[in-house]
Amino acid sequence: MPTRTAATAGVAAIAAVALAAVTACSSSSSSSTATGTASATAAANSATASSGSNPLSSGAASGTVVVGSANFPEDEVLAEVYALALEAKGVKVTTKLNIGSREVYYPQMEKGAITIIPDYNGSLLEDVVDPKSTAKTTTDVDTALAAELPSSLEVLAPAPAQDSDSVTVTAATAAKYHLKTIADLKPYAASMVFGAPPEFKTRPDGLPGLKANYGLTFKSFDPLGDESGPITLAALTSGKVQAADVFTTTPQIVTDKLVSLADPKFDFAAQNVIPLIYKADATPTIVAALNAVSAKLTTAALLQMDIAASVNKEDYTTVAQNWLQSVGLS
Repeated sequence: MPTRTAATAGVAAIAAVALAAVTACSSSSSSSTATGTASATAAANSATASSGSNPLSSGAASGTVVVGSANFPEDEVLAEVYALALEAKGVKVTTKLNIGSREVYYPQMEKGAITIIPDYNGSLLEDVVDPKSTAKTTTDVDTALAAELPSSLEVLAPAPAQDSDSVTVTAATAAKYHLKTIADLKPYAASMVFGAPPEFKTRPDGLPGLKANYGLTFKSFDPLGDESGPITLAALTSGKVQAADVFTTTPQIVTDKLVSLADPKFDFAAQNVIPLIYKADATPTIVAALNAVSAKLTTAALLQMDIAASVNKEDYTTVAQNWLQSVGLS
């Protein structure tokens, strides 16, 4: 999924450590969110996660697993889902939310300072495990992860839920041209302006990929100033562009009645939500509980949780608990 940023409490405290330890890198098509930046208020709603200003400042008690999250709302909500599902099975859990980017939390995972984190399989593979990987489908991505993750880590079952790039149009455009998949755009692309961040013009899964996989050549390309954010959404809903790169769990897909077209040829790599776990702590109870969550978690459900957390400003724990109850997992 595309790179997400959030201006939330606790990030500043670990930034210096993170920059000294790693070179920041981000996948243009991975871990980011259209849910926008998390406010300090939202971070406070997740404050059960951290001790002081640094989410990693204190360890968990013996026999307790640590569920962490990256520093954007969707991942924090997913971490709450994991934590509550585990607690429902009698597992002792400490949450460490809003840790930072993958470059910050991944080294902590490798050494067991964090036990579990909700991740996205395509971004995990491309960002830190094998940046040269060409795997696209869920099966291929997960196979590559299983083969190439360090021996201390493993991934569990992927959820059907994905937060990935998508070619998105308005409901009116979809109805007018009977659009359901990206392939359906072929007769009409020459009359359309496509909007996306500037790098989409040359990214392998951007305009070159859409042409190679679907034969699409658009009338023109509008390099927009954000990733699936207000500028992109305004350009799409106003008609400035007729199709755009929008992440599949962007709340405005629902609120603005947008349509994300299916990608049957996997131009965009799979970005399934997947539990990344420190292998030594992967007890049968933990594995079964997290796999049960993954089995129930759909993109539509994740989108509704994003709307609740980021648009309606509901407490993250409440959002997670409500979803778990709705699917019989609490």
